[in-house]
Order: sequence, then structure tokens, then C-alpha cells
Amino acid sequence: MKIGYARVSTKEQSLDIQVQALKRAGCKLIYQEKVSGVGRDRPEFRKMMEHIRKDDVLIIWRLDRLARSTRLLLDTVEQLKEKGASFKSLSEQWADTTSATGKLVMTIFAGLAEFERDLIRDRTGVGRTAALRRGIKFGRPAKLTLEQLKLAKQLLKKGKSIRHVADIFGVHFTTLYRYLREANL
Repeated sequence: MKIGYARVSTKEQSLDIQVQALKRAGCKLIYQEKVSGVGRDRPEFRKMMEHIRKDDVLIIWRLDRLARSTRLLLDTVEQLKEKGASFKSLSEQWADTTSATGKLVMTIFAGLAEFERDLIRDRTGVGRTAALRRGIKFGRPAKLTLEQLKLAKQLLKKGKSIRHVADIFGVHFTTLYRYLREANL
């Protein structure tokens, strides 16, 4: 079965052009939604992906109606492939996994995306190592300084409760316990 998916980003926009094109392409069922493609919460898209079965073809008007990034597009195409379904864009003739050429193009894109991810991972690792050598500390900044921890320890020795001392410094009492333990105070 040919299944269409039409999306616009705002409620003011019209789905008419997309729906008409999908009907002309022979779509028997068309999922429509007016929601931004930036977020991953697209209820009609989710329903459509649950509905798609083996030998179905998902047809879209343009690639940007389906995915906002190459990674999201490739993930969607991979999900369709796992279900035994195909994918076709009406505006981008090369984006068509119902043909051998379209499958080749999507395979090349997937390879390029994986290559790009590997390059990013390598660059990130090199940058992180260099930053560590420069003394950069990663993670959240410490909530308490060494001086504050020393003062907290003095207050505890004077009989103040851990909860009271933690409240003074604006941290949870378990955080104060952990900081004191890590500082060996």
C-alpha cells in the first residue's frame, strides 16, 4: 500500500499542496500533521510508523517534511527497511528506495553519515584530551569551595545538624556529606 505523510510546521500553514501531490501519487492513506519537525514528538508520524507493514511504500512530498537532518532521515529509512517497507520522495527523485539507484544513493548517504559521526567522535576525543592536559575540568562546577567546606565542618563540630548546615550553603545534605567525604575533611 502507498502511504503518504504530509507535515507543515505551523497551524496557519496549509497541507493542501502536499495532500494533493500524495493523492496523485496513489496514496491510499495519508497521515497529516501541523507540528514543527524540530521536536521528535510527532503523533501522526508515530502512528504512521506503527501502521506501516511489509511491502508498503511511504511517500512524502519533500524530504524536509519527513526529517530535519540527514541522521533522522537515515534512521527513518532504516526503520522502514527493517519493516520490509520502502520510501519515496516526490520532489527528490534520487530519494527512492523502491529502485536500485535510490537504494544505492541512500546507502552512500548512510556511509557518509557514519563517516561524519566517526570524524566528530575523533575530533571530540582529541579536543577533550588536549583540554584535560591544559587542566580543564569537565562536568558540573563544584557547588562548594574548599573554604565553604571547612566552615561547614566547623559548624558540624559545633553541633549544628547536617541539614541545617546544608541549608546555609544551599545544597542538599547528601551533597554536603559527599563533598566532605571527597575532601577528606
